[in-house]
Amino acid sequence: METGNDFRVPGIRPGGVLLAGEAMGLFTAGQEGPCSSVGMFQASVAGAELNVAIGLKRLGQNPRYLTRVGDDPLGVRIRLLMEAEKLDTSLLTVDADHHTGFMMKTREHVGDPKTYYYRKGSAASTLSGDDVNRVDPAGLSLVHLTGILPPLSPSTMDAAEALVVYARRHNLFLSFDPNLRPALWMSETVMKSTLRRLAAQSDLVLPGIGEGRELFGVDDVESIGKAFIDNGARCVVVKDGPRGAYATDGKDGVYVPGFVVDHVVDTVGAGDGFAAGLLSALLEGHTIATAMERACAVGAMQTQVVSDNEGLPTITALDEFMMLHDRAPLRETVLV
Repeated sequence: METGNDFRVPGIRPGGVLLAGEAMGLFTAGQEGPCSSVGMFQASVAGAELNVAIGLKRLGQNPRYLTRVGDDPLGVRIRLLMEAEKLDTSLLTVDADHHTGFMMKTREHVGDPKTYYYRKGSAASTLSGDDVNRVDPAGLSLVHLTGILPPLSPSTMDAAEALVVYARRHNLFLSFDPNLRPALWMSETVMKSTLRRLAAQSDLVLPGIGEGRELFGVDDVESIGKAFIDNGARCVVVKDGPRGAYATDGKDGVYVPGFVVDHVVDTVGAGDGFAAGLLSALLEGHTIATAMERACAVGAMQTQVVSDNEGLPTITALDEFMMLHDRAPLRETVLV
C-alpha cells in the first residue's frame, strides 16, 4: 500500500557498508524516575552508527564499523558485543590514553526518554581523517554517515569530511542521516551550516520532520524532501514517525504508511533501525517504496524494547512482523 510514483535509487550496488562513529556504554534506568534517584540500571551498548551496523548485519549485509574505544570495561563490552553480532572488528582500535564514553537514559511510560551523555575526551572523539583514509575500500559499495560524528571534536569533524571525500574517491554511494543533536554543537549556526553542507554532497539523505523544520524551516514531508533536493541531495527519504515515510528524487515522489504496534516501549534507536532496513533493501536492489516499507517495519520493531538495538530483527523475524501487523492509515498527501 502506497501513494505516488515508485522509483529506484541510482548508484547503489551490492557490497559492504562503511560506518564510523562512537559506540558507548548505555545505562538505562530500571524504573521510572530521574536518573539521580533510581536504584538500578540496565547496562548495554549504544551508538547510532553501531546500531545501524548491527541492523545491517542481522539483515544479511556486510557492514564495517570504524571506531575507537578505551582500554576499560566498557570498551571490552563493545568489542564483545561486536563479536557476538559477528561484526568485523578490524577497524576497532583500543586507545589506552582515552576512556570509552557512556550515556544514561531514563525509563518513561509515555514519550521519549531523557538521555545524558558523558563522552567528552572519549577515545572515539579522537577519530580523524587519517583513520578514514587508512580503510581498505575493497568490497565496499556504500558509506553511511550521521550528523552525530562531526560535532564530537575537531578531529571527528575532519573524519566526517574525509568520509565524504573517501566515498567520492572510491565511487561509493553516500547516505547521510542528519541525526540532529543540538547539545553536541558549539552553536546552532555551525550545526545548520555543517549538516546542510554534508547533506548537499550526499546521494541519499534521511531526515525526520524535526530536522526539516530545524534546517529549512518546513515541516511537511513534501516540502522537506524538496528542500533537501534543492540543497543538492540526489534522493531524500523523510521519516514521518509512526505514520510512515516519504521519498523523492526531485522528479517522482512516493509515500508508504508505517506499521501499527500496540504499545511503544522506547523510541530510541528506531531511526537507526529505519536506516538499516532501508539501506539493506536498497543494497538488495529493491525499489524505494519496498525499501521504505522494510525500514518502517524495522523501526517499529525497535520501539518494542528498551535497548537501543536489541529489537533490530533478522530477515525471518522481520518477515513475520510484516505479515502479522497492520499498516497505519494512508495519509492524504500531495506528491511531486
